[in-house]
Amino acid sequence: MFTGIVEEVGKVVKIEQRGENRRITVEAANAPKELGTGHSIAVSGVCLTALDIKPKSFCADLAPETWVRTSFSRMHEGAMVNLELPMKADGRFGGHIVQGHVDGVGKLIELERILDSQGRDSENWWLHIEIPSEVEKYTVYKGSICIEGISLTVAKLERNRCTIAIIPHTVELTNLGSLKPGDPVNLEADVIAKYVEKMMKGDSAQSSLTVENLVGQGF
Repeated sequence: MFTGIVEEVGKVVKIEQRGENRRITVEAANAPKELGTGHSIAVSGVCLTALDIKPKSFCADLAPETWVRTSFSRMHEGAMVNLELPMKADGRFGGHIVQGHVDGVGKLIELERILDSQGRDSENWWLHIEIPSEVEKYTVYKGSICIEGISLTVAKLERNRCTIAIIPHTVELTNLGSLKPGDPVNLEADVIAKYVEKMMKGDSAQSSLTVENLVGQGF
């Protein structure tokens, strides 16, 4: 499990076709030091298995399904990717529950400077994303959404357009600044919304939503 708090930005230095799969090599300063063969790591929001680990790099194999159904379809050598190691059992929960399972691919509309009270560019940004219907139905105002592996809070939701306020720290320490309008981005909805949806679709005799039911489901 992850929390959407990006630990560092890595660089894809090699993409190699191996049979039907692609193997990517990611260069990173810190993450490889804590990885072992077979360990999980979130790469721009996708949970991958680390292989061929070296002091400053690791590899991961991408099945055709992963390549086609994620933002990796735009990946090229030199691309920047967000990295997060799994949350430790005794760690601090900094973002929200992120599984590394992409629910859909959105499209970056623009990263726009927020204007201050004087009409001048501030230090902060509006991130505008077009989101598909399979993610939009789980997205709510002031709720959590994971974009490219980053835990973010929805500031505005208008049909299939999601707007998020971004501070300078997030732009500087993630791959957001390297993306261009039209680029695909990985999206993961809040898993709690999926559980609530399933509970509400249950038999009418068991579908009443109460505190007791929620506690019984682990919330």
